[in-house]
Amino acid sequence: MANKRDIISNQNSGFIQDLVLRLKLILRLMGDRRVNFFLKLLPIAAAIYVISPVDLIPGLVIPIVGALDDAAVIWLGTTLFMSLCPEEVVQEHTDALQKVVRATWRDAPETEAAVGEIIDAQASNFQEEAQSTAANQGDSDGG
Repeated sequence: MANKRDIISNQNSGFIQDLVLRLKLILRLMGDRRVNFFLKLLPIAAAIYVISPVDLIPGLVIPIVGALDDAAVIWLGTTLFMSLCPEEVVQEHTDALQKVVRATWRDAPETEAAVGEIIDAQASNFQEEAQSTAANQGDSDGG
């Protein structure tokens, strides 16, 4: 089975897209009944720590390091949470999320015969009906 770190990160995605994927994965794992209840307390405790006024390193004393400890707690809580979740559950939710996220756009190859053709079936039916209506009107006008 694949490594959890490889499952969660995608080499073709950017930082923001990877972050959004991780957040969606955490939310899906939090709602999954197969994940232990006490394990779900890890991301909640990390979020409470960031929101609470209590800090290990106060932001007023050392501003940059004060923000870094909050980021470290969030990173540690979410990484530990995803690492301790059952691997098959993480894989299942990751596959479901990446089916929505992963997509590539490819233009259809142009051929000489396809240039100027109507591909839409409804539009071609409409065009045929318009031509037959015009032909019928021409027959009724002339005779």
